[in-house]
Amino acid sequence: MPSGPIAMKIPSHHFEYILQSPCRVTMPPYLSPAASREAMEFHCQLPGYAPTPLVPLQGLAHAWGLRGIFAKDESHRFGLKAFKVLGGSFAVAKLVCRMLDRDLADTPYAQIVSRETRQKIGRITLATATDGNHGRGVAWAAEQLGQRAVVYMPRGSAPSRVASIESHGAAVVVTDLNYDDTVRLARRTAEENGWHLIQDTAWQGYTDIPLWIMQGYLTMCAETVEQLRSQNAVPSHVFIQAGVGTLAGAVVGHLHGAYAKPRPKFIVMEPQQAACMLASVAAGDGKPHPAEGDLSTIMAGLACGEPNPISWEILRDLPSAYVSCDDYVAADGMRILANPLSGDAVVEAGESGSIGAGVIDLLMNHSRFEDLRRQLGMDSGSVCLFFNTEGATDPANYRDIVWRGKYPSKS
Repeated sequence: MPSGPIAMKIPSHHFEYILQSPCRVTMPPYLSPAASREAMEFHCQLPGYAPTPLVPLQGLAHAWGLRGIFAKDESHRFGLKAFKVLGGSFAVAKLVCRMLDRDLADTPYAQIVSRETRQKIGRITLATATDGNHGRGVAWAAEQLGQRAVVYMPRGSAPSRVASIESHGAAVVVTDLNYDDTVRLARRTAEENGWHLIQDTAWQGYTDIPLWIMQGYLTMCAETVEQLRSQNAVPSHVFIQAGVGTLAGAVVGHLHGAYAKPRPKFIVMEPQQAACMLASVAAGDGKPHPAEGDLSTIMAGLACGEPNPISWEILRDLPSAYVSCDDYVAADGMRILANPLSGDAVVEAGESGSIGAGVIDLLMNHSRFEDLRRQLGMDSGSVCLFFNTEGATDPANYRDIVWRGKYPSKS
């Protein structure tokens, strides 16, 4: 287990970070190339599947003094504007195959969603807690199966995200709880009613489904590696956001294996008010710890206070840095990606998808971050990769931020 210093703060920017030397670890079998192939082979059968774009932002890279910047743009995923459907659909398919006593690799998707399968497994209800994107992915998967979904959402959930989930026929319950307490409510209600909980974090006795969700995200990772290869690019720095850490664990684990020499530096990013990864590393005991605070952030998809224990050991040992930042950083990232430099494409990034662009901007363009930039080795030879995990899933807030300057920069 690596050890890092206590969190370093840059007060005027409401920014904290920890640096460490990554450990050498053996990748768990659930992140193996075989697991990646199984996920990819499944998703390729889904209606409307296509790899999402890997967008080169060469004009931005040149302006910021970098060799390259690439954005994996999940705003195009299945028309649902977010990557989450990859995990939800894969986990639901694995669950159905378990009920059929079959192996997913030997079961065509057409059979999984067939009337014959519905007759064999009967009527089931899929339940989950979500800030929006994961719930929509589960609702979409239930819709394909002709089954019922019940989705619980924390207080303050955007009406547009509620409506998106309901558009797939799911029942939505907006609670007066924060995200973590909403997960507990969904768990308790599912147990009381005999529903199948499709949640992306684990606890004692509940590991298979969150593990399958993580494996579903490997499709995005495999696409990214192939797309970088086609552009003769190797990332030196990978910026990945963390909520509970399920996505971040998949990305760090997969890319750590894909790029052994040279190995990229992984930077894990979180909202300041929901920085459970940074808090866990800062504790120094190797154990996951909850974030303190009210989890209030515009980055709704990252407003999670408790790490997923399945991905924690990967995220504890392999990243080079952990950062937490104020909401304006994500807002700046949204504005930057919506207003590209000449030659670059527009990237529609939602609040949780834009944090990578916002953090790279701080590191490369502000003197207060010069020391951190130097320690991370970010310079004219660096190739940065980040993941735009969602598009404008809250269109009203997107316009307020991009058009009207909501959450102004503190630079």
